[in-house]
Amino acid sequence: MNDSRIADLLNRIPTGIFINGEFTDSASGERFNVLNPATGEVLVSVADATPEDAARAMDLAVEAQHEWAVTAPRERGEILRRAFDLATGKYKDDLAMIMTLEMGKPLDQAYGEVAYGAEFLRWFSEEASRIRGDYFRVPEGHLQAIVVRRPVGPCLFITPWNFPLAMATRKAGPAFAAGNVALLRPSNETPLTALMFAKIMNEAGLPKGVLAVLPSSRSRPITGPLIQDPRLRKLSFTGSTAVGKALLKEAADNVLRTSMELGGNAPFIVFEDADIDHAVECALATKMRNMGEACNAADHFFVHDAVYDEFVEKFSARISQQRVGNGMEDGTDVGPLVSEKQLEDVSAMIERAVAAGAKIAAGGGKPFNTGFFLEPTVLVDVDPSLEIVTEEIFGPVAPVIRFDDERELIKTINSDSVGLGGYFHTKDMNRVMRLAERLEIGMLGVNSATISNAGAPFGGIKQSGMGREGGKEGIEDYLETVYVGIPAPDFF
Repeated sequence: MNDSRIADLLNRIPTGIFINGEFTDSASGERFNVLNPATGEVLVSVADATPEDAARAMDLAVEAQHEWAVTAPRERGEILRRAFDLATGKYKDDLAMIMTLEMGKPLDQAYGEVAYGAEFLRWFSEEASRIRGDYFRVPEGHLQAIVVRRPVGPCLFITPWNFPLAMATRKAGPAFAAGNVALLRPSNETPLTALMFAKIMNEAGLPKGVLAVLPSSRSRPITGPLIQDPRLRKLSFTGSTAVGKALLKEAADNVLRTSMELGGNAPFIVFEDADIDHAVECALATKMRNMGEACNAADHFFVHDAVYDEFVEKFSARISQQRVGNGMEDGTDVGPLVSEKQLEDVSAMIERAVAAGAKIAAGGGKPFNTGFFLEPTVLVDVDPSLEIVTEEIFGPVAPVIRFDDERELIKTINSDSVGLGGYFHTKDMNRVMRLAERLEIGMLGVNSATISNAGAPFGGIKQSGMGREGGKEGIEDYLETVYVGIPAPDFF
């Protein structure tokens, strides 16, 4: 990638907080640095929002709520559609490059996220005019029931660093389609994508006050007062289960409506009748996408004893072929982890697993002296009770575990406290339906590597969260249901 092109982009990226349709300095005037994980160097500095900035943003959002709520659904939908067109057209290259620079994912995967993230804008642009209520006679016959759907009101979005565009659009799309205003607090590691998203929404015609973006070096001083503000009506968070639990406790004080898309620990199951070559390619895709830093990435691999050796040999060979490098360079398959801390945490998990008896079949090293890189790693002879199986890895590490009994495997998987995504490979359709009924997991991929789609509900069960994003279900969490009873008409 041409260095001058990168320099030009960095000069054009908005770096102020976004309030009332403008990018401005924070109330304190302070800024924080955004790093390139491929080099460890500073990309740019960004305005560091303060609690005063957040309070001002909330005031403006409350002022804008009524007028935005009564805006024609078609008009709201057209704004989202224009944003989709801008994201996939005029700003497609900028968005992809920004995500690679601040988060590390290979550029081709960043383009994939642009397409995926923008799709939520298009999907919910179409859902805006499909919000429906109801009208019916109550059983006793004396009342006609009118059911009205209306916006919940001001929303707070707290988004993670791993999919900085898609996690914003997956929340903002339905919120704006339903007529809500929103405040977005992006991860301090990837604020630039969120600020570009604000620029796009502004150019698409979103009215002032409807969206605020509050980058900050620290989350609690921003989100804490907002969650305690009685004018806030909705909290949507994507991140770890531990943080989600803490936010739920805070939200309870005001009985705040919440959507939580929390941690996963997705199993990838290969049965004895699977197409092994196809399963290997799917395993590679769903494990290495985004360097394994995805809540629905395959975390650990249960492989039937009859095909274990074949799968390990072929999977290890494919993992070893993955090119590790700067995501801006052509041919890169696996970029850096997002931060030095993430690299240290994942490396420590590998070390503890090896100390407990696991063996490295591929990778395991740090290929460069600079940046936050880790070789894609396959671990074998892994005890299923080890931390690297029971805890989410969030890195390019694949522990492979033998199994030979489906019933016991289901018990093992269902004993996990989380249940977001899972994958399994088999040719037995009876088994497919049996597992769909029995696995305590919110999303299942069968003989495939991908399950996320704007038109389908995304979310988990148990401690993987509550609510669904995407699909026709995605807009429900941004609507209140109001029942109006009126006397039934007299009939001749």
